[in-house]
Amino acid sequence: MARLPYLEADQVAPEYRDMLKRNTNLHKLLVSSPEMARAFNGIGGYIRFKSKLDPRLRELAILQVGWMEKSEYEFTHHVKIGKEFGVTDEDITGLMAETNGKPSKLEPLAKAILKGAREMVRELAMSDATFAEIKQHLSDEHMVDLVLTIAFYCGVVRVLATMKIDNEPYYKEVLQQYPIPGVN
Repeated sequence: MARLPYLEADQVAPEYRDMLKRNTNLHKLLVSSPEMARAFNGIGGYIRFKSKLDPRLRELAILQVGWMEKSEYEFTHHVKIGKEFGVTDEDITGLMAETNGKPSKLEPLAKAILKGAREMVRELAMSDATFAEIKQHLSDEHMVDLVLTIAFYCGVVRVLATMKIDNEPYYKEVLQQYPIPGVN
């Protein structure tokens, strides 16, 4: 159960109701601080709609963070979002295999990005070797976008966990297909 209430549009000043267009529990809780919610949405919106980083690779990095942090909410939401941006079921099973140190059919760049995301979750930073491997394929702009995307979602999962934001029932179905070890 969430630690703060989920607000509906009629509980929010009219100038902030646009932030509830994505009718999710995360947005409904964050709008308790409307200006912070607007800033949060600005970063998330940039990552999703303006970053020049390949969207499939971006979503794989986000999924890796959600998977590593056992964030049911983050992982299940981004399975749905990821599929809108080209992530396949084979990509997701590849992510799970790579996380467990097993081989997958993912291409080398995707594997390196997943490794970089795991390193940022586990070790705080990407190793020099992993950074250099990814940098062979991405521009400086793409590298900044990748690192900031991973870092932002490391923060998002901490917000979700600290605020105890409930996952919407629709997304629970995703766990039947991709159960996260240690998550009910």
